[in-house]
Amino acid sequence: MKKIKNYKSAIILIGAIIIGGLVGLVFGEKASILSSFGDLFLNLLLISVVPLVFLTITSSIYEMKQPKRIGKVFVSIFIVFILTSLVSTLIGIGGTYSFKLIDTKKGEIIKESLGASEEVISEKVNYMDKIVQTISVNDFSKLLSRDNMIALILVSVLVGVAMNMSKEKAKPFYQFISSATAILNNFIKIISYYAPIGLGCYFAAMVGTFGSFIAIGYLKTFVIYLIIFLILYFIIYSFYAYISAGKMGLKCFWKNILPATLTALATCSSAASVPINIECTKNMGVSSEISNTTISLGTQFHKDGSVISSVFKIMFLVYLFNSDITVLKVMEVALIATLLISAVPIGGGTIAEMLIITMLGFPVAALPILTIIATITDAPATILNVVGDSASSMLVSRIVYGKNWILNKEQHELD
Repeated sequence: MKKIKNYKSAIILIGAIIIGGLVGLVFGEKASILSSFGDLFLNLLLISVVPLVFLTITSSIYEMKQPKRIGKVFVSIFIVFILTSLVSTLIGIGGTYSFKLIDTKKGEIIKESLGASEEVISEKVNYMDKIVQTISVNDFSKLLSRDNMIALILVSVLVGVAMNMSKEKAKPFYQFISSATAILNNFIKIISYYAPIGLGCYFAAMVGTFGSFIAIGYLKTFVIYLIIFLILYFIIYSFYAYISAGKMGLKCFWKNILPATLTALATCSSAASVPINIECTKNMGVSSEISNTTISLGTQFHKDGSVISSVFKIMFLVYLFNSDITVLKVMEVALIATLLISAVPIGGGTIAEMLIITMLGFPVAALPILTIIATITDAPATILNVVGDSASSMLVSRIVYGKNWILNKEQHELD
C-alpha cells in the first residue's frame, strides 16, 4: 500500500496526460479551447519561479557552514554541467552525422519556396555586450522578471555569499527567507492539487494544435531526435544515477523522476518544472543545498535537450545548403546558442536560432526552418533539460559528499 501511495500523484498525472492526449487527437484544433485551463496552471507555476530561485539559492549558500564547501559545490556543478553537456552534444552529432536529416534535392525545393536568397546576416554579435546584458541589469526591478533569470541567479549567489560573510548579523534576514520559503512551498503544494487538470488541458491543447502539423519533410528529424531522446533518458541518465550512488541511486532516480518528467512534457517549460523538479530531486536523497542550487542554475546553464536540438538545427541547414562544417564548429555553435535559450515555453529559442544563422552565415530565410525544428523537438528537449538537471544533482552530490552520500542525507543538512 505504501508503494502505491508513493506513486499516487504520478499515476494521477499520467492519467491526466493520457486523457488530455486523447482529447487532443479526437477533437483536433477544437481542443485548443482548453488551453486557458492549462495556461492558468502554467502561470501559477511561473509566478513562483523568481522568488523560488532567489530564496532557495541564497538560503542554500548561507546554510553552507563550511565556506570551502561553497566553492566545492559550484566547482562540482560546473564540472558536471560541462561534461554532461559535451556528452549530449556528441550524441546529437553522432545521430545527425549517421543519418542525413534532409535530401538535398528536396532541400532545393524548400529553399525556393521560402524565397531564400544569397543574402546573409551581416550584423555582428558583440559578445562582450551580450554577456554583460545577460548577467546584469541596470535597475533592481528588472531582477523580478524571468527575462533576466541569469542576472537574478548571479545576484542570488552574491547575496548568499554576503549573508555567509555577515554571519550572526544575517540571521534575521535568513529567518525571513526561511519563513518566505515555507510559505512559497505551501503555495506550490496548493498549486499541485490543480496540476492534473492543468496539465491534462495543456497537453490536450498542444496535441490538438500540433499533433497533425508535423510536415513529412521534418518527420525524419523528429524520429531521429526521439531515438536520441530515448537513449539519453533511459540509458545515459540511468548511467549517471548508477555512478552517483550505485543500485540505490538508480532506484531512487526512477522512483521519483516521473512527476518532473510529466510536468516538463505537458508544459514544455524548464522554468515551470523547477518547483516540481527540486522536490523530486530532494526525494531522491539529494540535500537541499545541492538540489536547490543545481536545479536553479541548470535551468539556465545546463540544457541537454536544447543543445541536442541546436545540433539538429545546425546539421539540418548544413545538409540543406550543402555546407562543410567540422565537428568542433558544430559543438561550439550549439553550446553557445543553447546558453541563450530562455527557460520558458515556445519562443525563447529565437535568439539562439538567429545566432546559429549568424555564426554560420546562412540566409535569414532559414529562420522558419529552425522554428519548425524547434517546435517538433520542444517537448522531448524540455524533458531532457529537466531530467538532466536531476541526474546532474546526483552526480554533484557524489563529488561533494562522496560515494555514500545517499545514505547520509540527514548529516549533510546538519553540516
